[in-house]
Amino acid sequence: MFGSDAELVDVALSYLEEGLRTGDLTVLSCTQETEELLRRELGAGARGLESDPGLIPQDTRPPDVFTHLRQYAHRATQGGTSRLRVLAEVPAARDPLQVREVIRVEAAVNSVMADLPVTNLCVYDSRRLSPDLVASARDTHPVLATGATWAANEAYSDPASYIRALPSPRPSEESLAPIVVVDDAPSLPDLRHRLIGALPALVRDEVQLEDLRLGISEVAANAFRHGKRPVSGRLWSVGREVICTITDSGTTFDNPLAGFIPAHGFDLGRGGMGLWLARKLFDHVDLFPGPTGFTVRLSTTLR
Repeated sequence: MFGSDAELVDVALSYLEEGLRTGDLTVLSCTQETEELLRRELGAGARGLESDPGLIPQDTRPPDVFTHLRQYAHRATQGGTSRLRVLAEVPAARDPLQVREVIRVEAAVNSVMADLPVTNLCVYDSRRLSPDLVASARDTHPVLATGATWAANEAYSDPASYIRALPSPRPSEESLAPIVVVDDAPSLPDLRHRLIGALPALVRDEVQLEDLRLGISEVAANAFRHGKRPVSGRLWSVGREVICTITDSGTTFDNPLAGFIPAHGFDLGRGGMGLWLARKLFDHVDLFPGPTGFTVRLSTTLR
């Protein structure tokens, strides 16, 4: 956490210098202003730094953040260095759904990347971030850094438990009447046809239209393949927002980390890509297990 440029430099400089000195693959993922400040402070040593804004959930969806991190970690080990070292500046989200998305990524990375040689220093600019994001920092990081001193964080929460307990702001559009209602769909093709069939009238961008078709199709397939009938669906469109919910009657699935990486790992031939693809294709994917069924909510802003 930092509230001034001097506080950022105090924490970040020793971290980056150590990475460059030990030969770690050292990458910045931050705003241009922060990158310019740190490169200026490092001087000639900054030539060894790489930069990639795709390692934070600013304009990159969570599955792609984790895929990029894994690609860099592979480069680090294949290139003769021992570790990937990242300095990631937490993005200044304001929309409640986007704030929640950033918090989830900050928590999930501890589990999703636990098997890889990655050191990730997340820096929070208290001058720019929402109070909710600032408050979440201690819950989502197992170690806290002050200057060159790193210490275990007693307030750290288990990622799955923490994400499961996060409040889920529901878009106001969901209080309105849906434009498509499907209850007890007789088959997967019927559910897909009725939900996806309404999209061309709503989505002008052809690439995004195909993305939303695929995302809804995958989640619908999951409901029939892994859930329990009856299966229902809803579709809303208000302004530039499209929201789709798919609910099955199963009550046993409760994994808030599902979909951040493929369920069976990155050998995609093994399947397990439904929620992963949905998270790649929609802005937000929320999972709601409950005593009477399981709901997946997909929401996105139209281009």
